[in-house]
Amino acid sequence: MVTVRLPEILDIRAASPLATELLLARGNPLTIDASDVARVGTQCVQVLLSAHATWAADGLSLNVVHPTDTLLEALETLGIPFTEISEQESAK
Repeated sequence: MVTVRLPEILDIRAASPLATELLLARGNPLTIDASDVARVGTQCVQVLLSAHATWAADGLSLNVVHPTDTLLEALETLGIPFTEISEQESAK
């Protein structure tokens, strides 16, 4: 199991480094800790959606834990259910 901690600011500048970090974890069950997220851009949401699809295609688990209200509100605004980025339901 690999854990990746999301940065506080998930903007366009964070998208490429996040994608790279997630790709390095490919092939392993993944936990993404979202407890620090304070700002969310659509580019990083796209990276998380892609990661979830990739892990599902690989038959591996990907769970986002400790999502902040900011992350949950951004997903809601975009019309994206939390389960599109995580296997487990949001605890909030």
